[in-house]
Amino acid sequence: GTAEVSSILEERILGADTSVELEETGRVLSIGDGIARVYGLRNVQAEEMVEFSSGLKVMSLNLEPDNVGVVVFGNDRLIKEGDVVKRTGAIVDVPVGDELLGRVVDALGNAIDGKGPLGSKTRRRVGLKAPGIIPRISVREPMQTGIKAVDSLVPIGRGQRELIIGDRQTGKTSIAIDTIINQKRFNDGTDEKKKLYCIYVAIGQKRSTVAQLVKRLTDADAMKYTIVVSATASDAAPLQYLAPYSGCSMGEYFRDNGKHALIIYDDLSKQAEAYRAVSLLLRRPPGREAFPGDVFYLHSRLLERAAKMNKNHGGGSLTALPVIETQAGDVSAYIPTNVISITDGQIFLEAELFFKGIRPAINVGLSVSRVGSSAQIKAMKQVSGRLKLDLAQFREVAAFAQFGSDLDAATQQLLNRGVRLTELLKQGQPMAIEEQVAVIYAGVRGYLDKLEPSKITKFESAFLAHVLSQQQALLATIR
Repeated sequence: GTAEVSSILEERILGADTSVELEETGRVLSIGDGIARVYGLRNVQAEEMVEFSSGLKVMSLNLEPDNVGVVVFGNDRLIKEGDVVKRTGAIVDVPVGDELLGRVVDALGNAIDGKGPLGSKTRRRVGLKAPGIIPRISVREPMQTGIKAVDSLVPIGRGQRELIIGDRQTGKTSIAIDTIINQKRFNDGTDEKKKLYCIYVAIGQKRSTVAQLVKRLTDADAMKYTIVVSATASDAAPLQYLAPYSGCSMGEYFRDNGKHALIIYDDLSKQAEAYRAVSLLLRRPPGREAFPGDVFYLHSRLLERAAKMNKNHGGGSLTALPVIETQAGDVSAYIPTNVISITDGQIFLEAELFFKGIRPAINVGLSVSRVGSSAQIKAMKQVSGRLKLDLAQFREVAAFAQFGSDLDAATQQLLNRGVRLTELLKQGQPMAIEEQVAVIYAGVRGYLDKLEPSKITKFESAFLAHVLSQQQALLATIR
């Protein structure tokens, strides 16, 4: 009867298992263009990794009242409407540590060079905040690029952000790569303080270009102290947006352990474009040049993480060399002006100089370093002061010299000197700082004023060969 039924029901209800397994899930509402809209995922965090039932990992970016916009790293073909998504509870992080040196990894820190697993013990969040004001100290040690025009006129210190800006094919990447190769002389030495670990982040470049670059570093035996982070043009836009932050976290590991690191972002124009694509697909309102409103913050929060730490915080540093590609030399476009205002100076490369055979094609008039001169070595400070003055006067006079033929002796002298100094700043391979000082000294003291400009390169190599064989003690003093 009814009593029987109710007693059975009562038993069943009492025996019901009330323990719940809390696994926050959601369902895919729509998917397309690498963006999935997910319903559910109640307490998801911004930039948290969420996982599809297929095991595919994605990142949540838009947290809206009724749904979550997630971006897919890679192919979205495996995702269907109605698929179940679950939280991982982990914010995007990457492996860091010495084990990564000599390796090529993708934006999520997975090895892509076919040399097996990384074997890294530590992981670090990608989107960490920059150090505050108190842990920092002003830039004081030099970061030698091995390029005469840079080390003398726009010197870079450890912990500085120096922008490399110019049109395509003006040698921006070459300056960055030469700087990495130039660190070999310090990294092969025993002085730990001088060592500089390098990280090269390739954003939106061709795979062939990245492969070439890794080969060049390997041939120069510079790969052993370098990490290459690669998000190529064929990778999904979210990966190109993420790669600089991943590389930065790898660099911060050295910075926070009292070591010195250099990171190159090549290039941030591509990162901004990838971020614009993701933002527009997430339906965030566009601003100037259709970039989202927070594209300035995109770069400022990245570049602020480069810093020189004080003694109490280990005294390490992270130096950043972001690269920006301009269109037809237009430095006043949106992204270039943003990054110029964030960095501590810029190296401005010009196609016109490049085609004239002035390589590296640095426009020494427009390039500046706002903090680097306090990090120059004494000998270089002494010769570069005169070099700056001579070149500035030369630029002033060169404009007039085009019109008038009858120039007084003093003006002619300035022109002669300027032509020879410009010739002297050309170079092919990175040079040690003491060799640079010797060469520039010869130039600014007027020892080359009688020499044919075409013979200067020849003189330079003969002079250096002499100094290296006869004057080792002198070079050691300069150093």
